[in-house]
Amino acid sequence: MCVVGSGGREHALAHVLARTAQVVVTPGNPGIPNSVDTDPEQIEADLFVIGPEVPLVDGLADRLRAAGNLVFGPGADGARLEGSKAWMKELLVAAGVPTAQHESFTEIDAALAFLDRMTPPFVIKTDGLAAGKGVVVTESLAEARNAVEEYLSGQAFGDAGRRLVIEEGLTGPELSVLAICDGTRAVLLAPAQDFKRIHDGDVGPNTGGMGAYSPVPLVTDELLKQVMVEFIEPTLAELTARGIDYRGVLYAGLMLTPQGLKMIEYNVRFGDPECQVVVPRLSSDLAELLAQAAAGNLQTEPEFIEDAVVTVVCAAEGYPSAPRTGDVIHGLSLAESVPGVTVFCAGVSQNSQGEFVTAGGRVLDVTAVGSTLEQARERAYEAVAKISWPGMQYRSDIASDL
Repeated sequence: MCVVGSGGREHALAHVLARTAQVVVTPGNPGIPNSVDTDPEQIEADLFVIGPEVPLVDGLADRLRAAGNLVFGPGADGARLEGSKAWMKELLVAAGVPTAQHESFTEIDAALAFLDRMTPPFVIKTDGLAAGKGVVVTESLAEARNAVEEYLSGQAFGDAGRRLVIEEGLTGPELSVLAICDGTRAVLLAPAQDFKRIHDGDVGPNTGGMGAYSPVPLVTDELLKQVMVEFIEPTLAELTARGIDYRGVLYAGLMLTPQGLKMIEYNVRFGDPECQVVVPRLSSDLAELLAQAAAGNLQTEPEFIEDAVVTVVCAAEGYPSAPRTGDVIHGLSLAESVPGVTVFCAGVSQNSQGEFVTAGGRVLDVTAVGSTLEQARERAYEAVAKISWPGMQYRSDIASDL
């Protein structure tokens, strides 16, 4: 079995898949066991699991399938759900899925005129991929106007920002629900909640995610049924109607607004760091589940332990704008000596002395299992306290006040 990717999500997937399968990870990183620096199209495996969004949008799943491989991950047609927010919004409307009011723009003057007619908060999103950072949510019209000009000029995110989506600001708690899809049918994984902004109290710039937890106390069985009936199933039906055979993860980013549940956006892969708290809770066989979905033949329902999982992301100095790399990481083995703790390596490399060093913005995902969310949180932060490198930053409020 081959996991494609190099971050904490891929480490978590490989870690759980390895319970029942032999796993290699490409390209991986020095902190992920069985990493191989080999083009995935040159690897022989009975199942490929593609982690990141970029190779999915670029059609890696299509090329692997064309070569006769079993692949978990949508083709480039389905990956447009994440590759183009404007297309995703159009599909949501066609499918009758509740979402924020929105418009897409390629011209600065038209976008600014639309902003001037809106009431805050303002939400500005790049149409294309921006590594989880291409979103501005602000009460300030001046800040929103500045984002529009930076995006559409190409100054902020290059071609990814030359088309953007402006949508009404929704309020309420966010919720992440991952659905495993086989083209026609879907099953839900345990829900999670993540923390996007860099600093405590949910302030500062958006990041790829600074932590997560599962289960989510506010989520009921009735709410999950609503997610399936009103969101996942209509989306799959619309994809099918467009001739898209979607085999992979549908990651639903939802908000519980005062007007009801609404879709913020879809991603087309396991969330990062949501994956790190969801898949470790599986008591059933992840390898079998993903293989069934890849074959278009889902037969089993995933089962989960009652225990809770909390992940705290340790990030490099300067993240998310300009992370510093090359700092020696201390305390990894000490952190993993804390009961229930596994450290997933995200942005990690090795120096000439063989020491682990920082090699990205989000460096480590400190993940703890506990009988309660409180115990999992305590264990995670006990482990984080044992890790250090110059400028290490993390949020201290992950899964607090639940």
